Amino acid sequence: MQMRNKTTDENGIPEWAIVELQGLIQLKKENPSGVTVAGDLHYFNRNGHPVLILGHHVLNGKEVKLEHPMAVIEKIIIDEKTQYKVKAIVKKKLLFKSRPKPIISNVADKV
Repeated sequence: MQMRNKTTDENGIPEWAIVELQGLIQLKKENPSGVTVAGDLHYFNRNGHPVLILGHHVLNGKEVKLEHPMAVIEKIIIDEKTQYKVKAIVKKKLLFKSRPKPIISNVADKV
């Protein structure tokens, strides 16, 4: 899952986060453009905890600092020479391990 993040470290390298989910996400439709949106990630909780909205379900999570940071690298081959470029640093993960809660917007009255 790729997320846009504007946070950078002191060297200007973007900081990314890992999203960890317990379970399986099944998407109903494939988007012809190749971009599939699974849900929305928000930080609007009172405590600043991440909230993930997938369809008609809400998952509450927490931000966990990784014990050892990881680097996301890109392999570049130019004139038979291999170089590696650091694309981002991963220092935290967003952990969603609780069961999803359904979103109920309107309850129909008895007809």
